[in-house]
Amino acid sequence: MVSVKSTMLELGTAAPDFALPDGFGKVWTLDDVAGPHGTLVAFVCNHCPYVRHIAPSFGAFATDWIAAGIGVVAVNSNAASRDDDSVEKMAGEAQAWGWQFPYVADLDQAVARAHRAACTPDFYLFDSGRRLVYRGRMDDSTPRNGQPITGADLAAAIEALVAGDPVSAHQQASIGCNIKWLPGNEPGWFSLL
Repeated sequence: MVSVKSTMLELGTAAPDFALPDGFGKVWTLDDVAGPHGTLVAFVCNHCPYVRHIAPSFGAFATDWIAAGIGVVAVNSNAASRDDDSVEKMAGEAQAWGWQFPYVADLDQAVARAHRAACTPDFYLFDSGRRLVYRGRMDDSTPRNGQPITGADLAAAIEALVAGDPVSAHQQASIGCNIKWLPGNEPGWFSLL
């Protein structure tokens, strides 16, 4: 397992559009998943211990965030590069984790590159105008540090967004497994991590 930090894409960046399949054969677009108050794009995968550590809690938190008007989508950019992250295995994992939002496959990794995603999990919150207001970690819990999973960092950003308040620019990078880039597909900035 190689641990890396998120690249912290510039705040205000426009949400990249996408059209990605889920494990059931349906294709989802940004328009399909966008919520009235904003949209959360989470880069995850099936195998990563950092994702597996938070996955059920993330599902529970996301249920509340969706009810508050935030669209949620999970994106697996490892689906074509690792057998245990395959599209065929995604639906079962999402069901086991209690996810009630689309879990889609970024087969050519273009969506990860557009977000400058580097690790799993990596979270991007866009406002209703589809501008980036938060990027980074869900909270400070990792598989080995003994901290409780609270969702605090991401929840604070979502609560501010829903309330119409400014989202704090003090944001912490996520840490997790590196995205498993397809041969020849590594972004130029990846070597800087």
